[in-house]
Amino acid sequence: MNLDFTPEEVAFREEVRNFIEANYPKHLGDTGLREDLSPEDFVAWHKVLGEKGWSVPAWPEQYGGTGWTPTQRYIWGEENARVNALMPLPFGVSMVGPVIYTFGNEEQKAQHLPGIRSGNVWWCQGYSEPGAGSDLASLKTTAVRDGDHYVINGQKTWTTLAQHADWGFFLCRTDPDAAKPQQGISFILVDMNTPGVEVRPIKLIDGGYEVNETWLTDVRVPVENLVGVENQGWTYAKFLLAHERSGIAGVARSKRGVEKLREIAGSEMLDGEPLMSDFDFARKVSQLEIDLAALEITELRTLAGEQAGKGPGPESSILKIKGTEIQQRLTELTLEAVGSYGTPLYGSIADNGSNEYPVGPEYAQHAASTYFNMRKTSIYGGSNEIQRNIITKMILGL
Repeated sequence: MNLDFTPEEVAFREEVRNFIEANYPKHLGDTGLREDLSPEDFVAWHKVLGEKGWSVPAWPEQYGGTGWTPTQRYIWGEENARVNALMPLPFGVSMVGPVIYTFGNEEQKAQHLPGIRSGNVWWCQGYSEPGAGSDLASLKTTAVRDGDHYVINGQKTWTTLAQHADWGFFLCRTDPDAAKPQQGISFILVDMNTPGVEVRPIKLIDGGYEVNETWLTDVRVPVENLVGVENQGWTYAKFLLAHERSGIAGVARSKRGVEKLREIAGSEMLDGEPLMSDFDFARKVSQLEIDLAALEITELRTLAGEQAGKGPGPESSILKIKGTEIQQRLTELTLEAVGSYGTPLYGSIADNGSNEYPVGPEYAQHAASTYFNMRKTSIYGGSNEIQRNIITKMILGL
């Protein structure tokens, strides 16, 4: 595997960098945890990219993709991470979009893909339930056929940003008598404005509001919203999760995070010396950088496989495990570096009713919130424990 960029790829990097510098919405800036952003802010960059034709670079060209090579997509991700760009939300672009263009019919493609590309339609994911998280196949939400509609009843949880969503994609049980629970599940698209859909907020430990409970009570959904074949939704769900897990690795953004961590540790003092001069702290940062470099090589090898026509496989589970572990260690070290300055004191972060202003440097203000928020990464997209089971089965044959 040749890790050197070609002259054409170097020129592409310059083109991307210039475009981002000229077109990225300046009011977004370096948005940190982004808990105060409006729905319009979330899709601002997406809409710019939609007009440029760059919002869905991994899609096939026939559905609006850019035709970039995997290496070009890697460069694209790196350059956006360099400025901490607020990327298009994954629910449409990286998750349901590929399911629709791979398994959906022509009417579904025509109806839904343009809105995903442009950023005009917001999607959410209805997978997890209170009793079906890692063991997703035990889900209880039902979809019962009634003429030309399904009637859906059940509860989903952790539906990220569903409070803004126009549409959702839901896993529902359509055959309660299937021999295996995975065989009786269907993948159904739901208009979130349908009567009977109720979104209830879940307040997080950092005070933010990004996840919800979604209740579905006698929700009537047209049969034509079924993607693919009834009772085959588990196949589509696994396909979607493989794409999601590859993106969760977040190598480029972790690299930027390490750079920022080094800057912070160079500014914070310990016994009259920069924290980065402390042997124990420097050792932990160096080990993090070594693991991140190994993860980057793994990601590049996966990209090389994609360039050779190989789709995401069990290696996406490896990327997910190591990527999320590195993200969590990075936020832990950042919080350690800023110390008590990272304590959330004011309402916009802790939502504790305090009127106190934050103390300390600006870079410390989101350290605790980011730390708390990143606890979720080893759970969503399939918990890391489940990913280890996938690896033992698909790679080790156990």
